Amino acid sequence: VQLQASGGGLVQAGGSLRLSCAASGRTFSNYAMGWFRQAPGREREFVGRISWSGGRTYYADSVKGRFTISRDTAKNTLYLQMNSLKPEDTALYYCAAPGVPFSDSAGYDYWGQGTQVTVSS
Repeated sequence: VQLQASGGGLVQAGGSLRLSCAASGRTFSNYAMGWFRQAPGREREFVGRISWSGGRTYYADSVKGRFTISRDTAKNTLYLQMNSLKPEDTALYYCAAPGVPFSDSAGYDYWGQGTQVTVSS
């Protein structure tokens, strides 16, 4: 199982980016998936997740109203649309998935390699 995150880059404050996380080796249509980020010198933090059914999304307060998670089950791909970006959103962004299907409480067993997002002021 592999998760390949992409779409990061350099953007000015107020701009937008869309991250993608392509899954291979297994279909993730019945799995919750999440996004995390880690800034230099800081611990990895939760950004948001989508429920295994795809019907619910949850976000950290710091990104609520600006970021949107979605998935394309046909493409086995998870997305993170990021709008109104701020310099404090600068971080390495990771996608993750649990090893247990049909669960919104299972821990994350699979992690992508991360894609860098840098927001300039």
